[in-house]
Amino acid sequence: MDYHADLMRDEKKIHSESHKALSQACRLLPGGVNSPVRAFGGVDLDPLFIASAAGSKIRDLDGNEYIDYVGSWGPMILGHAHPAVIETIHRAVDKGTSFGAPTVAETELAERIVGAFASIEKVRLVSSGTEAVMSAVRLARAFTGRDMIVKMVGCYHGHSDSFLVAAGSGVAERGTASSPGVPPALAELTVVVPYNDIDAVRAAFANHPGRIAAVLAEPIAANMGVVPPVEGYLETLRTLCDENETLLIFDEVISGFRVALGGAQERYGISSDLTCLGKIIGGGLPLAAFGGRAEIMDRLAPQGEVYQAGTLSGNPIATAAANATLEILAQPGSYDKLEASAAALEAGFADAAAQAGVPVTLNRVGSIMSCFFCDHPVRSFADVQATDIARFKRFFAEMLQHGVYLAPSAYEAMFVSLAHTQGDIEQTLDAARASFSQLQ
Repeated sequence: MDYHADLMRDEKKIHSESHKALSQACRLLPGGVNSPVRAFGGVDLDPLFIASAAGSKIRDLDGNEYIDYVGSWGPMILGHAHPAVIETIHRAVDKGTSFGAPTVAETELAERIVGAFASIEKVRLVSSGTEAVMSAVRLARAFTGRDMIVKMVGCYHGHSDSFLVAAGSGVAERGTASSPGVPPALAELTVVVPYNDIDAVRAAFANHPGRIAAVLAEPIAANMGVVPPVEGYLETLRTLCDENETLLIFDEVISGFRVALGGAQERYGISSDLTCLGKIIGGGLPLAAFGGRAEIMDRLAPQGEVYQAGTLSGNPIATAAANATLEILAQPGSYDKLEASAAALEAGFADAAAQAGVPVTLNRVGSIMSCFFCDHPVRSFADVQATDIARFKRFFAEMLQHGVYLAPSAYEAMFVSLAHTQGDIEQTLDAARASFSQLQ
């Protein structure tokens, strides 16, 4: 029996309740899940169904416990079920779950966001990162009077039509729809360029003079695994946008409040015109935001003519969780602890892989990290695609067997939280040493 068949047989023994739950879910939900990456398709296994979580650990329906480095795909920077956040949520629930009217908590959260990001003077709360980016782009188009957007290959900005776009036949070409249901005419308004390729951005401006409303970028790419910006990349994006009277939109849904209190903009000293935030600012509940200079944001209704609305925007339970989370993150030493834990994890992974003779490239910024199975630098989506995905799948399965839950895709990041202890890191590195040894 081959390795994969052996693994599937063992997995069904360990996760029998998850398999039962998946069978039932598949009868009612497409693929048995409500977001595709949860289906474990990237690792050729069936997904775990989670029963509970606390601190750095999650538990599946069979009672198996894992050290969690997914963290709900980034939001759980304090760890799961943080007592202060849970207590705040309980207090908010007792007062009601939704009002459809303004609350003081919304203003308090806005003050925290504006205080953390120098580039944000006003902010609008929404319910998801997709909604934040979609709204920011609409606002940019209205503000500039232009219709085209530049985005980078491999950077995910939610599932709205404008961003489910693949690269054209050449560098800096108009995109083509990468999903059925996306009108080609809409996809053609998006110009797709490689990440970290500033010459391609220059070409986009040259090919479409006076038509580009915004350059949309993750300042730290984190949806193809973690790919940091090369030196000078963000600075030149800022300069090109200024020279062409184009807005620079930073999608900091992942990096915002993650790599620093003020996100990637604080870490790299670069300001955008509009910033999209999500994940961490919801404290584990559905909440996101976009914000920027007042002169741009004031174009939004009801003050301006650009319409955007949401029944659950600024939901009182979500804003309560958000305020509690950001208050804790703002305490001295929070980011030092995250940095130390993630650095220890990075060093340990590198050492374990070297001892096993397995070539890896580790990309880390703050408390997000990726382990790519290759012997070359990873600076773009093309570099990621050239890594050994099959080896990653085996590594994921081995780590899961050793009680460590990684993102079930070679194109996703590991997230370290304040709840991860030195003991968690040591246990994770023991699992890594055992897992790397199986990949020789």
